[in-house]
Amino acid sequence: MKMQKTEISGKLGKTAVLSLLLEVSSSPKPGLVDRFNCGAHRDMDFFTFMESSAALSGYFVKCALLGTEFQGDHPKELFRSLRPVGIAAERTMFQATGGVNTHKGLVFSLGILCAAAAHLMAVLETELLDAEELCGLIANMTEGLSRGELASMNKSAGLSNGEKLYRKYGLKGIRGEVERGFPTVRNGSLPVFRQLKAANAHHMNEICAQTLLHLMAVNEDTNVVARHDLDTLEYVRQYARRVLEAGGVLTEAGKSMVLLMDKDFIKRNISPGGSADLLAVTVMLDRICISRDRC
Repeated sequence: MKMQKTEISGKLGKTAVLSLLLEVSSSPKPGLVDRFNCGAHRDMDFFTFMESSAALSGYFVKCALLGTEFQGDHPKELFRSLRPVGIAAERTMFQATGGVNTHKGLVFSLGILCAAAAHLMAVLETELLDAEELCGLIANMTEGLSRGELASMNKSAGLSNGEKLYRKYGLKGIRGEVERGFPTVRNGSLPVFRQLKAANAHHMNEICAQTLLHLMAVNEDTNVVARHDLDTLEYVRQYARRVLEAGGVLTEAGKSMVLLMDKDFIKRNISPGGSADLLAVTVMLDRICISRDRC
């Protein structure tokens, strides 16, 4: 049965908010806000994220609606149409959190994801999408994003963290991830997430926390580098790999290591926020895309 535009946008909006909620609720998350503590943050807690998630619900619906209505010649036009909506959403987020940046990265990535998914659902008249096709559309929408927004920088003052890191290290962060169609998620975290779900032996909390460790082990997390440096990023990756070798949150030994990792990251002021954002993207892709195991 063909879904109406409002049905598509409503469904995707709810799924995006669910992705935010599952991400922040997953505990423990080393250095990150979760149900246990505030991680390496002093200006936000679990309830700040609840406020932010609720405030952004309408934004994701708007992004999806733009996707269902898009009839332009090139996907880049859809991406450009999201910019003013995203800027307004950031203002809404800051109003809800008292000026704290809880979800700026996910305003960007999940907004694009909602628009792209809605467009395909409307065109293909389907409720479930192929992840490769969806991420291919996202790559087309954002083609050349890093080159256009980062490589052409000619200012020296007022640079964002992403711009500073690109200038200093050549790191593209979430821009690079999006314009390549979320390869870290498609090729890494999404298969892990689905394998854990398919086992029917783990709670959703364990599935999310374990998937996050896999992301931390490979992700080029610019949140970590922005607070510290590339050596600290490698420290995070190696630590996550050691924890996974011990079983991660799926074994008692691994759980103990995760708790020590959390204390260590809090002490060192390490916050792998980029990996947390990709966990939310993973959750959303799992909800709206067909599993190849079922094809």
